[in-house]
Amino acid sequence: MMRKAVLPVAGLGTRLLPMTKEMPKEMLPIFVRSINGKPCLKPMIQAIFEQLYDAGFREFGFIVGRGKRIIEDHFTPDLSFVKYLEDKGKVEPARDLKEFYRRVFDSTIVFINQPEPKGFGDAILKAKSFVNEPFLVHAGDTYIFSKENIHLKRLIDVYEKNKADVVMLIQEVNNPKIYGVIDGDEVDNGVYRVKMAVEKPEKPPTNLAVMPVYVFDPIIFKALDTTPPGKDGEIQLTDGIQKLIDWGLEVYAVKLSNGVRLDIGNPYNCWKAFIQSYENMNKN
Repeated sequence: MMRKAVLPVAGLGTRLLPMTKEMPKEMLPIFVRSINGKPCLKPMIQAIFEQLYDAGFREFGFIVGRGKRIIEDHFTPDLSFVKYLEDKGKVEPARDLKEFYRRVFDSTIVFINQPEPKGFGDAILKAKSFVNEPFLVHAGDTYIFSKENIHLKRLIDVYEKNKADVVMLIQEVNNPKIYGVIDGDEVDNGVYRVKMAVEKPEKPPTNLAVMPVYVFDPIIFKALDTTPPGKDGEIQLTDGIQKLIDWGLEVYAVKLSNGVRLDIGNPYNCWKAFIQSYENMNKN
């Protein structure tokens, strides 16, 4: 059972300023179900944590930077506040908080500092001391609704079945230029053996965009250690993955199907995620 997850949450969220000057974008809300099944607002990073916990993960490494103390505070149980809610008769919010805190208490959570925003690849590299076994990476600004977390199960199944070094989630998009993009051969239904991975290409080879959910062997750290800065002077995770491909290692991708992806990286997507998450509650 894979137990370790790395959650990079150190980005500055500049496309959402001034909202994100003091509030990390990962703390912006989406609708998910409460204990009683009703829609309720939770910070996206809490929703991701709970989804990963329900999928069996128990060790979490949050990659944080300057101004992210709010996330650390949120994941520090405040039982006195729970009691305050109970004393005021706020039973349902108290129950939801207690359930969140139960999962926190049942997990190992560490916060790893990324002193400078040097890119997604650099953020993953900071987790090197935390991880010495296969692990999952899940960006803190993307949430995926899928029945019984099937997208996570498929990633892990493909990783284990193919003895892979990397498995990543992909999705067909209309404008692949703004994403990391893969090209490869479909070896099974929705499963690709990746031949190329490129970050934000001017001429995308396909419309298969990388979604920021991955399973890695620790060999990724060796690749990132030798990956020079790419676009914007940052170390790109996609470039590290391409290095593994160049080394002849096994890199696969799984296409997202029957799932809804929420992304809060820019104002329009943030608004859309808010609406879509509420609509998803009504559908299910």
